[in-house]
Amino acid sequence: MSDTAPKKLATSAGARGTMESTYRSAKDAAGKAIETTRGAARDAVNQAAQSAQANPIAVLAGGIAVGMLAGAFLPHSEQEAKLLGPVGKRLTDTAKGAAAAAKDAGKAELDSLGLNKDAARAQVGHVINGVLQALSSAGAAAASKAKA
Repeated sequence: MSDTAPKKLATSAGARGTMESTYRSAKDAAGKAIETTRGAARDAVNQAAQSAQANPIAVLAGGIAVGMLAGAFLPHSEQEAKLLGPVGKRLTDTAKGAAAAAKDAGKAELDSLGLNKDAARAQVGHVINGVLQALSSAGAAAASKAKA
């Protein structure tokens, strides 16, 4: 029995050493994975910040789109409809009025500059008449050259 006890101890010590080595390797690999993930997250945050600084309008539009999607998918309660219904109607009416006013102001400005349908038709007519006169002159010049 005295021969088996040292062998068992040696085998046990060897297994323990292997386990410790495996544990250390796994711990080191996990630490490296964590550092790599942290670095990638830092890089992603920096890149997002740079993109936001380069194009803040796109970030604003994206935020509005996300907000609209979230609002569309959240259920509406009866109390929300009671409380916010009149506000929504007022906002819609105000937005429609603002759009109509902008449209009218834009049309008036274009008219004052002479940019309307009638002016465009007249311009096209002048261009077509000019082209026809140029073709007529070119044809007459070619005919007179051919006779000479």
